[in-house]
Amino acid sequence: MTQTIAPRVRTLVLLLLAAACALLAGAGPASAHAALTGSDPRQGAVVDKAPAQVSLTFSESVSMDDDSLRVLDPKGKRVDDGRPSGTGGTTYSVKLHAGLPDGTYTVTYQVVSADSHPVAGAYTFSVGAPSETSVSVSGQAAGGGFVGGLYGVGRYVSYAAFAVLVGGAAFVLACWPRGSGVRVVQRFVVSGWLALTAATLLLLLLRGSYTGSGKAADVFDLSLLGEVLQTKSGAALVSRLLLLAAAALFIAVLFGAYDKREDEERRDLTFGLAVGGSVVAAGLAATWAMSEHASVGLQAGLAMPVDVVHLIAVATWLGGLTALLVALYRGPADTPVPALAVRRFSRVAFGSVVALVATGTYQSWRQLGSWTAFTDTRYGQLLLVKIGLVAVLVGVAYFSRRWTAQLAETLPAVAGQREKEKAGAGKTGAAKTGTAEKGKAAEKGKAAGKASGTGKGSGAGKGSGGSPRAAQLARQRAAVDAARQKRQRDADPHRFGLRRSVLAEAGVAVVLLAVTTLLTQTEPGRTEEEAKAAGAASAATAAPSTGAVTLDMPFDTGGQNGKGVVRVELDPARVGANDMHLYVERPDGTAFDIPEVKVALTQKAKDIGPLPVAPDHITTGHWSASGVQIPMAGDWEVAVTVRTSDIDQVTLSKNAQIG
Repeated sequence: MTQTIAPRVRTLVLLLLAAACALLAGAGPASAHAALTGSDPRQGAVVDKAPAQVSLTFSESVSMDDDSLRVLDPKGKRVDDGRPSGTGGTTYSVKLHAGLPDGTYTVTYQVVSADSHPVAGAYTFSVGAPSETSVSVSGQAAGGGFVGGLYGVGRYVSYAAFAVLVGGAAFVLACWPRGSGVRVVQRFVVSGWLALTAATLLLLLLRGSYTGSGKAADVFDLSLLGEVLQTKSGAALVSRLLLLAAAALFIAVLFGAYDKREDEERRDLTFGLAVGGSVVAAGLAATWAMSEHASVGLQAGLAMPVDVVHLIAVATWLGGLTALLVALYRGPADTPVPALAVRRFSRVAFGSVVALVATGTYQSWRQLGSWTAFTDTRYGQLLLVKIGLVAVLVGVAYFSRRWTAQLAETLPAVAGQREKEKAGAGKTGAAKTGTAEKGKAAEKGKAAGKASGTGKGSGAGKGSGGSPRAAQLARQRAAVDAARQKRQRDADPHRFGLRRSVLAEAGVAVVLLAVTTLLTQTEPGRTEEEAKAAGAASAATAAPSTGAVTLDMPFDTGGQNGKGVVRVELDPARVGANDMHLYVERPDGTAFDIPEVKVALTQKAKDIGPLPVAPDHITTGHWSASGVQIPMAGDWEVAVTVRTSDIDQVTLSKNAQIG
């Protein structure tokens, strides 16, 4: 049975890594961490005369360059002076050319928020009356494409490598000092250092293109790299590289001289390494805390040290757990992980979980702001997934503690069994030695008998038979030794159970790190709700309401439960932002759910559209979309696609007058 363990382990790890990559791949472009909360002119507004400037207000401070804020006329020509200026901590404006004619103008922006993430968007306003425009406001995204995907992978690798480096070193120093002389543990920690260094260099190269054009060709633009080095994010990445140089010295001492010291010298060295390692680990964690979510928003002065503690707790727990897994599965049989080391790690992990829960609770309150944000925002939904994964990890860790207790009880018996095996091996070795001596005597006799043969013949026999035989014996001895070590590792059933439970923990940890990486790329729930409230207020004050337009469309897809009525309500049915509600009812008037409903708006007279709308499911038979942009007045076709099964769907359409 034990022969099938390693393939199963590799398969499970590969599946978990694939799941983590799927989570990252599905993340898409990084969501805006600074949201547009106001503008002048407002989104969708129709003003009597051309304004002298356009102003934008964000939920947090952002950085801009000459191309960050642009205003385009209906033909796509730029009509601003290209010099954005800040009129406050979060408000920025750009002056417009004088004498602008009537028509619809498009405002586009691409900035970098204070927490290092790119933000892009666009909206329209009109002077005099709406008109046709050749500028598309769709597809305004930042941080996407190939460069964005590669940047996301670099972020994930950097978080994972930080956990491996810090957690692996902490496991050796606090739980298993003898492990500093185990080769697989050394390679594990060093691989964390190498991966974090490589990922940091990659992020530094990608940063300019990631926050700008998004083109792969700009990755090696030295001018962009120079600009990145002057930003807060660039300084954080450079600081991380300098701290990694100090971490290399720490690793060299830990694995180069620590295991060879006497007990008194080792105690002094342990204290020095603990202090120095803690400082380096805190510094590395601070490079994230000082440049991302924790550095902006409420109570930033408190949030940054809390975030440092949170990151170190995660790394100590998950990185130490993975180091334990490596030692259990790949460690040499003559240096097994003792039960004392596992018990020590169990206590360290418990303390890390307590710190993780305390700091995570504070971070959740700070980033969400309300209970409804748990379910109404993407950040809250991802946070619920993370909380669930942590709960699963704690549950699996409970079983690991049980295996550890049983391992401590059976350790003396296993040690006695190994002593017997060594004694038996010694007897077998003595017997083999006697046999070898007899063989040597026989070989001497044969050599004397062949003394009359030619030197050439004797040399040929030696060359053809001696070397291959020696190689074969060496391979056999290596195979026997490997089999013996494997039997010793698998001899204790409680150790075998511990290995399986730790493997399960490590598998969940891989996915947990992926979700954590997505959280750092997702707009905080508090910011998202503030942006929604600001958008609703802007839409309400942009123009007086003329009342909702209601369209009833009976449908029949031809399949089972394929008949009903879909009702579309558009409010206020004016140029600019509108709220859309869709209701699906059976012929008897009862609401029911269908697999999919989609909407598209088209103005055929002006050859505009179709403009897709993807409503969110609210409750049974009810879908809604807010901020639906209608760029100009006129007769618009509202097309609704209703799908009632995997193969049954129909598209309906009616016209609505937009004022």
